[in-house]
Amino acid sequence: MNTEVTIAGVTLKNPVMTASGTFGSGMEYSEFVDLNRLGAVVTKGVASVPWPGNPTPRVAEVYGGMLNAIGLQNPGIDVFLERDIPFLKQYDTKIIVNVCGKTVEDYVEVVERLGEEPAVAMLEINVSCPNVKEGAIAFGQNADALSRITGEIKRHAKQPVIMKLSPNVTDITEMAKAAEAAGADALSMINTITGMKIDIHRRKFALANKTGGMSGPAIKPVAVRMVYQAARAVKIPIIGMGGIANGEDAVEFLLAGATAVSVGAMNFVNPYTTVEVVQGIERYMERYHVERVADLIGAVS
Repeated sequence: MNTEVTIAGVTLKNPVMTASGTFGSGMEYSEFVDLNRLGAVVTKGVASVPWPGNPTPRVAEVYGGMLNAIGLQNPGIDVFLERDIPFLKQYDTKIIVNVCGKTVEDYVEVVERLGEEPAVAMLEINVSCPNVKEGAIAFGQNADALSRITGEIKRHAKQPVIMKLSPNVTDITEMAKAAEAAGADALSMINTITGMKIDIHRRKFALANKTGGMSGPAIKPVAVRMVYQAARAVKIPIIGMGGIANGEDAVEFLLAGATAVSVGAMNFVNPYTTVEVVQGIERYMERYHVERVADLIGAVS
């Protein structure tokens, strides 16, 4: 069996990677997961300076998933380059760095710093961050803003650029096409869906932020639908994510048009999920005599 997939000229040994924000930068899960088994490790969001994140409580369990309002807490690019990149370079897996910011300039600063690090295979740009210069509306919720930030990052990036799309929009295909037209090399989708939970006994919001991003198995049908729509609207590869818990879930995304998949919330439930998804895809290929995993991509029309 050939489990290799290629995204923007970068070949992964298999289509399974980690979803940003659910796996630290690999170090945190390395005692449970052999990182060599993964196609890529996608790091937690990295900003130009340390971010403290939102006040607590920041996580709440909900039916079929979880809400989080972590606020992209991270130690900043300096610590990341000094501590996390050297650790990840020990493993035979691709390194994809998720980049976050509050202004276009914030993103560009991190992108330029990462351009000097040859171990970084690709950049994933989190456009669900609030744009402080545009009234805190997320970069990814307006096609013009998405186009501008994509184009600016492409002008400075030395690695292929993956734009991580927000599902909190009216038409996901409009956003996918805007990112592609501005030069994006790939898309990853979907990010979390905005949700809310209220504690009826305390009559208080479960999260200090009131709203949070919902992830987990409950959002998978929405994610599969959006991947399917985007895959038919653009020609660039898509990394699918949203509620993947096993190999069958991953295959569903591949059939919908994703070239690769990311495992997110289930890492908190079962830290071995990523490797189990790799094994599950291999079992599916054996059962149905699939020689190349690439043959599954977009096979359902």
